[in-house]
Amino acid sequence: MTGVILCGGKSARMGVDKGLIEDKGVAWAQSAFNKVASLGLPVALSVNPEQFNSYSSAFDEPKLIIDNNELQLKGPLLGVMSAHLKYPSEDLLVLACDMPFMGILILQKLKDQYQLDVSMDAIVYTNNGEPEPLCAVYSSSALVGILQKFYSGILVKYSMKNMIEHINPYFIVIEENEKKFFKNINTHTDLNGL
Repeated sequence: MTGVILCGGKSARMGVDKGLIEDKGVAWAQSAFNKVASLGLPVALSVNPEQFNSYSSAFDEPKLIIDNNELQLKGPLLGVMSAHLKYPSEDLLVLACDMPFMGILILQKLKDQYQLDVSMDAIVYTNNGEPEPLCAVYSSSALVGILQKFYSGILVKYSMKNMIEHINPYFIVIEENEKKFFKNINTHTDLNGL
């Protein structure tokens, strides 16, 4: 299994690259990278072409996966599928860089569940019945199936939540005291509220 940190968003609402926002001198992308690496996994970062230069100054170039725009997908799904094309035989533990409160124990729970049954399509947390697709494990076989559905025109909505409807995930319910870990920071208002 390989970890993938999703950094390739446009950060339009924030106005600056969220992965490069620093907390106590550590960029969010680096913090997410460190957390996933602490599980003993190899880790790569998904970036868009415009981000490559700024990220290659902070990370080794082989760890960067540039969005494959030939896929004509958008958002996090483009990052996940680009990572899948780079590592087609690897299951992926995915974490968005803009979840700065994510705890290592939450990630460890994903890895532990994965090790119990590596045949699952995906392992996805749910929050009040809604999936949290940006902190999850996706199997290579499920991603192959999603790619086939995309190429054949079956996958017509390109959100991660829609993708989950096309696979058979194992869901982990987020406990009340775990919800804080899944806070997604999108705007300066969110950031100023920290």
